[in-house]
Amino acid sequence: MEIREATAADWPLIYPFWASIVAAGETYAYPEGLGPDEAGALWMEEPPGHVVVAVDGDRVLGSAKMGPNRPGRGDHVGTASFMVDPGVRGRGVGRAMGVHAVEWLRGAGYHGIQFNAVVETNAVAVHLWEALGFRIIGTVPESFRHRTNGPVGLHVMYMKL
Repeated sequence: MEIREATAADWPLIYPFWASIVAAGETYAYPEGLGPDEAGALWMEEPPGHVVVAVDGDRVLGSAKMGPNRPGRGDHVGTASFMVDPGVRGRGVGRAMGVHAVEWLRGAGYHGIQFNAVVETNAVAVHLWEALGFRIIGTVPESFRHRTNGPVGLHVMYMKL
């Protein structure tokens, strides 16, 4: 597996699993039913954002985007988002992209990383981020409408760099 900068040519390979993950209603609050152009405008950020793909040959296994969490006086704290093709979960793609994001944000001079919205029922993600050194600094109760569990909390997670 290789992690490299994403290009516009990667988006058609990312979009199918991006749309599937959003439609599942378990981990992301993006609006459902976005077409490729609308979704791409949200995911494929321009600098200072940085978008990567995890690939195995020509197959895109996952994608991550990272950059400043807030503009202006908050731009010294980074954030990141991750999507892994459901067909390759459990193969370390999320962990590899997580490590890459931490290293990239550290190398870019960020002072910390804040994840604003980790769904509390997403135990795999919560465990992964804690294993990489993030901690839950708060939970906003009932702030995510989970497709099967109803209203659940969103963790705010943080790592000082």
